[in-house]
Amino acid sequence: MADLDFKDRLERITVVCGHYGSGKTNFSLNLAIDMAKEKSKRITLVDLDIVNPYFRSSDYRELLENSGVHVIAPKYAGTNLDTPALSAEIDSVFCDENTQVIFDVGGDDAGAFALGRYSDKIKQENYSFIYLVNKYRNLTNTPETSVEILGEIMCACGLMPSYIVNNSHLQWETTAETILNAADYGEKIAELVNVPLLCTTAPDFLKDSERLAGYKLYYVRSIVRPPFYA
Repeated sequence: MADLDFKDRLERITVVCGHYGSGKTNFSLNLAIDMAKEKSKRITLVDLDIVNPYFRSSDYRELLENSGVHVIAPKYAGTNLDTPALSAEIDSVFCDENTQVIFDVGGDDAGAFALGRYSDKIKQENYSFIYLVNKYRNLTNTPETSVEILGEIMCACGLMPSYIVNNSHLQWETTAETILNAADYGEKIAELVNVPLLCTTAPDFLKDSERLAGYKLYYVRSIVRPPFYA
């Protein structure tokens, strides 16, 4: 499993994509908050998910801003409005070399089309494109199907992947065995795509699990909660 120094390997522009339900927004929130603790640069999280109104990073603006993360969201965050509602402020992130930027992109190719609007500017810089995978989600339970969806995302946004993140989990039903049984999944996808495995995640409530002792995991808080949870 990948080492935990991965945040230092990320470029100034980091793009997080994944299949619906892969956990990309929760990962993006954790990454932004952790980077705000460690980096001297300003951290900006761009909510580019204009597809899913239920799991949006901008819904956690107060938490993010209290953690030192600047948030840029569509003008009408929380609705299903299309690309024209994207904030003009997004363009500003390409002009400030002192800002570390994380793009939280909508699921699959439908969400990646919005990212394509900025692909030329992103390509002008060194960027990190993270493809988040979850073995336990429908339509991505094999490495081959995950790679197929990645291909669709690449066609939609015009960007190439830099890293794979193995974010395989079952939300609050995740156990140590859930993590261990999916350990090879991320590595196989990374091999098929020919990019490195950046890290493997686990929910932070498993930190004290003896079964996971000795494994290098990026423990993430379960910040994003489905609307049917109180």
